[in-house]
Amino acid sequence: MKEVIENDEKQKKGSRAREDYLEQISNLIEEKGYARVVDIAQNLGISQASVTGMIQRMDSDGLVSYEKYRGVVLTSDGERIAKAIIKRHKSLAEFFNLFGLNDEETYQDIEGIEHHMNQKTLKTIQALTDELQRQPALLERVKSKVSTKS
Repeated sequence: MKEVIENDEKQKKGSRAREDYLEQISNLIEEKGYARVVDIAQNLGISQASVTGMIQRMDSDGLVSYEKYRGVVLTSDGERIAKAIIKRHKSLAEFFNLFGLNDEETYQDIEGIEHHMNQKTLKTIQALTDELQRQPALLERVKSKVSTKS
C-alpha cells in the first residue's frame, strides 16, 4: 500500500513538473518566439542538465519536439495542455485580483492550486468571478468581510 501511495505522489509531482515546463515553454515562445533549454532552466531556477533530461522525456512522450542546440517546440498535445494550464492560472489570478491581491502576493498560491484544480472547480471560480465583476456591490460586501477577518 505504501508503494502505491509513493508512486501516486511521484506521478502527481511528475505531472506538475511537466505542467510547469509546458507552461514555461509556451510563455517563452509567446514572449521571444522560441524556447531554449537555457531559458527554461533560468526561469524555473534549475540546472540545464535537469531541464535537458525532462525535455528529452517529454519529447519521447510526444509533448514537445526537441533538437539539441535548436530549442524546444510544443507538439499539438503539449500546446493543448499548456493552454489549459495558462487558462487555469489566468482565471485564478483574475479571481484573486478582484480582492486587491496582486500577482506577487498570490503567485505561489496560484502555482500550487492550478496543478490540482479540476474542470468543475475552474468553471465555478470563473462563474463566481463573472458574477462578482457584474455586481460591484456584492464584491464590496465580500471584500469588506475578508478585510475585517484578517
